[in-house]
Formats: sequence, structure tokens, C-alpha cells
Amino acid sequence: MRAGKRTECGDGGGLFEDLDFPPDDSSLFSDSSTPISRLQGHIIWLRPQEICQSPVVFPDNIHLSHAKQGLLGDCWFLCACSVLLKNRHLLDKVFPPHQPLWSDSKYRGSFHFHFWEKGHWTEVTIDDRLPCVDSALCFSRCHAPSAFWVALLEKAYAKHHGSYEHLWAGQVSEALVDLTGGLAECWSLSHFGSEEEEEEQQQRTPEENHNRATRKRLKLDFIYTLRATYSVLGQHHAMAVMEWLDVKTLAGSPVRLFRVRNPWGRCCWGGAWTEGGAGWRSLDSADALDIQAKAAQGDFWLEESEFLSQFDDVTVGYPINEEGHLQSIYTGNPLPHRHHLAGRWVKGLSSGGSRNSSSYGTNPKFWLKMCENGEVVVSLLQHRKPRQLSDAALEDDARRRRYQAIALHMWKVEKKRFNLSRTLNKPPCASTHCHAHQREVVLHERLEPGHYLMIPSTYQPGAEARFLIRVFSSSTSSVSALKSPAPLLPLTTDGEWETNHFRGSWVEGRSAGGSRNFPSHAQNPCFPFTVCDEPILPGLNVKVNLHQSRTETDLLPIGFHIPAGKQSHSIPSEDPVASCVPHCYTQDVSLSCTLPLGAYLIVPSTYQPNCAADFTISLARRIHRRVVKSQEKLGRAIQEVSKWYYL
Repeated sequence: MRAGKRTECGDGGGLFEDLDFPPDDSSLFSDSSTPISRLQGHIIWLRPQEICQSPVVFPDNIHLSHAKQGLLGDCWFLCACSVLLKNRHLLDKVFPPHQPLWSDSKYRGSFHFHFWEKGHWTEVTIDDRLPCVDSALCFSRCHAPSAFWVALLEKAYAKHHGSYEHLWAGQVSEALVDLTGGLAECWSLSHFGSEEEEEEQQQRTPEENHNRATRKRLKLDFIYTLRATYSVLGQHHAMAVMEWLDVKTLAGSPVRLFRVRNPWGRCCWGGAWTEGGAGWRSLDSADALDIQAKAAQGDFWLEESEFLSQFDDVTVGYPINEEGHLQSIYTGNPLPHRHHLAGRWVKGLSSGGSRNSSSYGTNPKFWLKMCENGEVVVSLLQHRKPRQLSDAALEDDARRRRYQAIALHMWKVEKKRFNLSRTLNKPPCASTHCHAHQREVVLHERLEPGHYLMIPSTYQPGAEARFLIRVFSSSTSSVSALKSPAPLLPLTTDGEWETNHFRGSWVEGRSAGGSRNFPSHAQNPCFPFTVCDEPILPGLNVKVNLHQSRTETDLLPIGFHIPAGKQSHSIPSEDPVASCVPHCYTQDVSLSCTLPLGAYLIVPSTYQPNCAADFTISLARRIHRRVVKSQEKLGRAIQEVSKWYYL
């Protein structure tokens, strides 16, 4: 990155100028596809001391600290910003305190921020030149005109994304994670019915059961951060739920009230609980006045039935306590044990697709070890594709293609030595329900002690992306990746294949017998295997790869034979049924063949006897796995809600 520079100011000091995010159209626009393009030629860049006489970061009145949306469609980001005002620890993490301000002698016009990205906190430095029209901020600002924390944070986030225009349209959950390093879940409100009218659990679909559980979660008091969306003029607008209260009417009926804040800074609701509405007359007059006094500019009250019917979904942020630990939104328990591991789906090697695909078992695999009973939250977060210039102008379905459709499944296994094919034929003990075009999907479960196999997948085989597995648990746990002991055999589309790996060594004077040209050939290691499935489909059913663990400058000529036989310590004298010869000076040699039902051996060898080396054999056998009953599909389940909010 280019370094910033300092320019001379009135007192002889230098003010920082950020050359990586200069005060011109390159920082404002990507392709001028959004309504802010009409501002071209009208924007000037001013420092806070040029906008008002006595600028501050935060006002004394906390109610005036909240964000007020300007001409930029980033309500999704501003809703997430409100969580910082509720948690000083998070605020200090994102906006480090004790930075020189405008009244300080050490002030030099720069500010530092931190955003969570791909498992780490990333520092973003900006200068404090802010976009203005007619000497006033044209984008987001505080309700207090002399406070600038919102405008500065918005500029840093715009630099983090590449431009202000790249903040037009987004998802609240992504901003919440970027500002907290935690987790967020989106819950649909569109399918809720009264619990009395719902059928028995066994008669409902999994999606209906999930919606019912979501309704119950919404009523739990420990959820402290909610984000709601409301359809305005056919477009989605994000609002922040600041609090809820349980009150009783004069008649003794319970009422739950939500206080919702509109980032526009004005009320846009005309229900029974707006100022002067009929709802307030049902409460004790003193209680009604106290509750109404809590509303700041842009706030309005509504009751739960209105909330559920008028809003589409809520984004729930996991609380972070003073110790910096995540808290469960399901139980309120802290989740102090956390781990993360990076992975990648690679076309032709480790991008096996969904459980519908015969190559599903080639997806990356991870072990989760639970040392005792505990609550676990696992997230699968994919790295975003580079943002296209016209993303903001696209429809929702096209815009969400910036992400692969992803899911996470988990199986409990008795021990690490397990049969992968048999495991995958069983239903998973936990999953994210369906593949979703989202940056992150989250799985929650209570688990017993033991080992669990986790497999992240894309819906389509061959889809490529990098990802991060994150695990938060209430009890001691560990996470590790299942590493293939040898280079993977390339994926094929001709059915499902099960791969096993064997390690061995040629030891001089003991097991380095050389090729069949030498009497000592029978001393070579041998590895038994069986072909259990008769080839139902035409084509190959066995693939073998031999990999020698030597540098490319010191390779031995290697090859192998496949004789029929059952004894692992005795090599038959008959001719092999298949061979990979002549011996070659290469790192790997491979053979694909068709073998009938029966028992076989793999006999690897160097050409000359007494040549020492380590090696690995990869054996792939074509199998006929039964069809999984619950087929994976791309649907409109709760996990696939992918609305973008930009009004």
C-alpha cells in the first residue's frame, strides 16, 4: 500500500493525507451505479474543524450519539454500529481510545480503526477529510452535529470495502461480525403462526419445526441485540431494536413492547403505540409517560404482534461479555472455548459438492473433540468473492452469487478409525439444514463427549472458495483438520469412490526387495485389499497411486504390481492381475483398472533391491452408496434468507 503524507497546516504541523483513499471520485464510486452518482461534482472534502467550531468524537448526551443515515444506502451498517454504544469493550476494540483529537497538540489528522476479517483484527487508518455537500456531511453522522465518530467509522469501513458506493446494500449480519468478531444469525418471521394452531411436531416439516423454535427463541430475555427489517416501497430497510419491555394493561393483560430505531432519524410507523396512539391509553398514565420518555429521535414503539406481522426477519447478534467471551443466544451461557481453522474447496480435489453428489466425501473434513457435555456453536464462513462493480445495481438473487451456497454437516463417530462411506450413509447428528448463499452459516447443538466429524460443503461440485471454520463451546474442546496422508486422487464423475491410504517403507536388507527381476522381490511390503462391489456400471473400479517421499533431485525408479491373494505376508508366485511398470523416476506412479470381486495385494517396489525410502499408497475403489433419503436442495428455508438492505 502507498504511504500517506503530511501537509502543512496553520500551526506549522503536518496533517495526514491518506493516499490510499484520496478525497476524489475513486474513494466515492465504484461504477456510479447507485443513486449517489448524482453527487459527482458536488462533493467537497472537509475536516471536522472545517465543518464546526468545536468537533468532538462523542457527545455528552448518549442519545445524540446514535447514527443518522445520510444519502448513502448503508442502513445495514448503521444498525450494526448501535451495538458498539452498548458495549464499551467492543467500542474500544473497533475505535481505540486516546487518539489525538482536534483540540490536542498531537492531533495530526489521522484516525485508526479495527475490523474483524477472516479470523483476525485488521487495522484501517484514514485521514479525517469527510465528504460534504454545501459544507455539511452528506453521508452518515451523529444526531449531535458536532460529534464525528459515526462519520469517521463509516469512512474507515468504506475504505475497508474499497469505496463508499460499495457500502450501498449489504447484510446486517456481516456488519455485526465485522464490528464484533462474533457471530450473528438471521431468523425469518414470515412463517410464524400461533402456537395453539400448530400441529404436533411429528406432523410438521423440519422447516416448520425450525420456525416454531425460532418463535420461542424470540421470546427469551437474554437476547440483547436484534436487527429488524421492514419492507418500504418494495425495498428492504434495516432498523435497530433498541429494547423491549413487558408491561400490563389496566385490564391486567400482558403486552410486550419493542422500541425500534429508524436510522433515517424519523418515525415511519403509524400503529397504536406511536405518539398519541390508542395503545398508550390502555396503560397506567404514569407508566405510559415513563415508557414514551425512553424514545429518542427516530424511535417508535410497537407491540409484539405488530412486530411479527410487519417485519420480515431479525438478525440476532451473539452477546460478548466483559471478558470478551461469546454468550449463547439460546441459553445465555458463556462460550469461552474457541478455535478456528482455515480451509479451501479446490475444484477437482476437495470441492465435492452437496450430499447429493457421489464426490461429497472428498470435501475438507475436520475433527471436533468434546471432552465433556457442552453447548457448541460452529460457524462456516466463506471468503467473499471480489466485489463486481455493478453489484449494487443487481437484484437480490444475482447479488448473492458473490457467495457460494454453503452448508455444514456433523456426524458423531466412535473413534478416529472409522469407515467414511458408512458414516456418510447415516443421517448427520447436526447440520445447517440447507445450503445457503450467505457469507456465514451457523450450527448450534448440545453435544456429548466424543469425536465428531464436520464436513463443510458447497452445493455445486467443483465450486471453489476459501473458508474459515469457527467453534465456540461452553466446555473444553479441540478442533483439527483431517489431513490426507498423500496427494488426493483427482475427482471423477463416474460414480462414488472411497479412498484409503497406506504408509510404508523400503528398508535396506529387510523390505527393499526390488523389482520382479530379482529373487528378493518377495521381501517387499504388501498391502491387502478387497473388491466387494461387482462393477454394476461399465468402466474402472480401482485406482492406485504410489508416492515416494523423496526430493525431486533424489528420486528412485518405482512401480507396483497387483496380484490376487489374501495373505499380507506372502506374495504369490503367479503373475499379477495388474501392474504399473516399467519403474519410473517420478514422485508418483498411478494405475486405473477393472478388477472382479475378490482379494488382492498391492506390492510396491523400487527397481533395484536395497534402495531405502518411505512411501504412501492411495487406493480408490468405486462403490455404490445407497441414495441419501433427505436430499440436499437449494430452497427458501430460514437459513437461505439473503436480503440486502439499502434504503
